[in-house]
Amino acid sequence: MSQKNKPVKLPEYRGKKWIQGVLPSTSETWLLGAHIFSPGTRAHARAARKNDHIYGEVLYRATRHCSWQWPKRQVFFIADAHADADAFCGSLVASGGVRKTGPDAMDYKLTKKGKQGVFVIGGDCLDKGPSNLRLLKSLHKLMKSGANVKLLAGNHDMRLLMGIRSMTLEKTTTTEHFFLRMSPKAIPLLKEIHSTYLKGKHALDGIPGNNECLQRLSPSENWFKAFPEDARRLMSGPAIKREMSRMKRKLNTFEGACKEAGLSIRDVYAAALKCQELFLSPKGEFYWFFEKMRLAWRSGSFLFIHAGLDDRISSMIEREGIGHINKLFRKQIKHNLFDFYFGPLANTMRTKYRKVDLPLTNQGVDRVYRQGIHAIVHGHNNRLHGQRIMLRQGMIHIECDVSLDRNTRKKEGMEGYGMGVTLIQPEGCVIGISKDYPHAKVFQPKNVTGKKKHKRSYG
Repeated sequence: MSQKNKPVKLPEYRGKKWIQGVLPSTSETWLLGAHIFSPGTRAHARAARKNDHIYGEVLYRATRHCSWQWPKRQVFFIADAHADADAFCGSLVASGGVRKTGPDAMDYKLTKKGKQGVFVIGGDCLDKGPSNLRLLKSLHKLMKSGANVKLLAGNHDMRLLMGIRSMTLEKTTTTEHFFLRMSPKAIPLLKEIHSTYLKGKHALDGIPGNNECLQRLSPSENWFKAFPEDARRLMSGPAIKREMSRMKRKLNTFEGACKEAGLSIRDVYAAALKCQELFLSPKGEFYWFFEKMRLAWRSGSFLFIHAGLDDRISSMIEREGIGHINKLFRKQIKHNLFDFYFGPLANTMRTKYRKVDLPLTNQGVDRVYRQGIHAIVHGHNNRLHGQRIMLRQGMIHIECDVSLDRNTRKKEGMEGYGMGVTLIQPEGCVIGISKDYPHAKVFQPKNVTGKKKHKRSYG
């Protein structure tokens, strides 16, 4: 018979009058996969029994080498805010770690639980949403409030960094295309920077003409001929073909995308230079953003990362540890953009475990199991009904991108902005809270019935 979760106390949502939407006040057992059953129904009971067996098998394999360990401090995981500060603030309220004090994205204060816990921001703070700058300012307030914040890199964040950093480098075949590669998704941010920081009739003083600006932003004329040969050491033939096709499309649409946004090529070039100043200069307003960023963070048996793992990263974790991966990340994003983006490190930010992604096999899973990592907590792949637990080669993956930004939600037929947070509690449970699911989802590994011969404690 399926075991029931111990009673779980949900966070106190403080300042609810300042957020839009209703957060769950009840909880249910967190079922594996995408199944949605009403608690108390026969279908739910059958799924729960099957769940217990599968979880038991998975956890038996995972804990053969190291017992399950919980974080010493409560973790609040929020991923993929995508330039929607209201969704970000609503998710902070959902965590119980802050109290909203007014309508603005800066109107919040840490609660006692917020001061005691760890906020892990799971990457992709940029793009898609209504205001990149507003989101960045709201996030910075959290970091300055005294909160313990771990900021992870997402693929959208790195796309901006690579685009503006490549402009500072001598043109080489492997990096000179990175600025155009990030467009048109970066055009809204560049427009926002232009309208905020480049006002007045002298804003474009010193900026060359459109043709010169376009030449500086574009790869060289021989790029399409030279790139395949230079990229072979890291990229497969099919990957090179996809990259070439992508770049041809972006070259053909770049000027049109700028014009559609109401920007000339000179405007875009000036905004890109301002972007460099804001994000890359030590005195820049947002210099902290990339400086504070890391690729992964571990607490207890949980590895927090933007998208997922592959065998090469698993081997690096087993040989060198998480600290080495973060050091290599810092080194490559400053000194070797091509190796970073087309090597194994960046795969952790964009994998969806598709055939085109670097593979994660059973051997790779066993490598991280031997290091005591039993679950991956990540974002990247948006969900419409709150968080989801999936198995990848038999390893627990807690998917936490709950479609926060309003523009993504509009495309998905959803209203307003989203709110969601994943809590990992020292007491021994994971709680998924989302505006888009009526109950908080509760995962308590030590309450799962596994193999009878398995006597290892999960606590």
